[in-house]
Amino acid sequence: MGQSTPIKRRNRFSEEERANRPALEERVLQVAKDLEERANKLPPGRERDDLMRRARLMDTANHINEWLSSPGLRPPI
Repeated sequence: MGQSTPIKRRNRFSEEERANRPALEERVLQVAKDLEERANKLPPGRERDDLMRRARLMDTANHINEWLSSPGLRPPI
């Protein structure tokens, strides 16, 4: 069989874009806030409930990230 050519991977963001990008925590909190604001503009119903659920999921993701990033985290024995 012939030699395979390595696949070049493109970076999504340049180094400068990465340096100027807000931290994960900030991005997650902003998305949660935006979802909650959108939900609050809607009348009670399925769409509003879905947006609120997604906002809570983002908040949960932030808490998990904080826990994983904490200096006191220890691996299970």
